Amino acid sequence: MARNSKSPREKSHIHETSIHSDSQKVLDAIRKIVKTLRKSSKLTEKDLGLSAAQLFVLQKIAESETPLSINDLAVRTLTHQSSVSVVVAKLVKGKLVKRMASKLDARVVELHLSKKGAELSRRTPQPVQERLLSGISKLSPQIRRGLVIGLQSLIEKSGIQDEQPSLFFEDSDKPSHAHKRRAEPKGEQ
Repeated sequence: MARNSKSPREKSHIHETSIHSDSQKVLDAIRKIVKTLRKSSKLTEKDLGLSAAQLFVLQKIAESETPLSINDLAVRTLTHQSSVSVVVAKLVKGKLVKRMASKLDARVVELHLSKKGAELSRRTPQPVQERLLSGISKLSPQIRRGLVIGLQSLIEKSGIQDEQPSLFFEDSDKPSHAHKRRAEPKGEQ
């Protein structure tokens, strides 16, 4: 008599193989994205002296026909205003962006490209974040929603849901470990 069903051991092996294959595909997809972002970031830093996040923010300011506030810029970069504010501060320090009081409401700070920032933005490549955003926008609503649900579930199941998102690789210039001041022996104080 022919066997129509698989044994529990065979079913378990098929299930484990499927999980392994799916896990590899997920990690490979993440690796491709991270590798592309890392390569782009290194090239941007080498060629322009900017981080990938700084280039992305600079481009978003350049694209706007009107001055942007930090909140406006956070919306356009799809990130939190505190992350954008850190990047803008670096662009201001590099004299690529100017902060100016709004002519309509002096309490509002507007961001403008400096002459140097405008020149740089004209000769820069499209940030890789724009390519990712373009790709996401081309997904069907169902696939996009599935991606959101899947990534949120992965983050939760991985126990990294408390990690605060920032612009890609913006915190990469920080040391990988905190430099703690060594405590001096008590006799040498």
